[in-house]
Amino acid sequence: MTVTTASILWRRLDVEGHDACLLSQADGGHSLEGQAIFAQDDKPCCLAYAVICDAGWHTRSARVDGFLGMRKLYYAIERRADGAWMLNGEPQRGVAGLVDVDLGFTPASNLLAIRRFNLGIGETTPAPAAYLSFPALEMVLLEQSYRRLDAIRYAYSAPMFGYEEILDVSPHGFVVDYPGLWKATAQPG
Repeated sequence: MTVTTASILWRRLDVEGHDACLLSQADGGHSLEGQAIFAQDDKPCCLAYAVICDAGWHTRSARVDGFLGMRKLYYAIERRADGAWMLNGEPQRGVAGLVDVDLGFTPASNLLAIRRFNLGIGETTPAPAAYLSFPALEMVLLEQSYRRLDAIRYAYSAPMFGYEEILDVSPHGFVVDYPGLWKATAQPG
């Protein structure tokens, strides 16, 4: 049985776009399912995504499918039991041993590290992730860190992008204010 836990709608701030995501529990784990629609390099882009995690928020698999301009896209991501990552059946050596996937076009995947680490106020952790870059759609190491400031705010850093901001987070773990990038516009649950 699948139990829906929460949903959210974001507005993208740097380009025209939106993203809607549903968080659910099923089969002893968790899933994120969503749809991001935005402009990329003046081309329409529509990406459906799903991330499946175990009960401890360790990524098991993810998929992304849709289109960018006239190009159809499909990406199947798998994290194997030995820590190896596969992208459309090809080994991704640069991200071996990592636990979280981060989909580079949606704020939904920040929830995975936030929930998995479950930091206490004042605690900090590095949270490297297997990052599906966009629009290149390659898996690379994303060094990032989270420091919990209070019940709803985290200091977040992603040096690869020169990004360091304070994120506001919902009780479910969704980032509701991602300065300069995303802002929640609806959170019914």
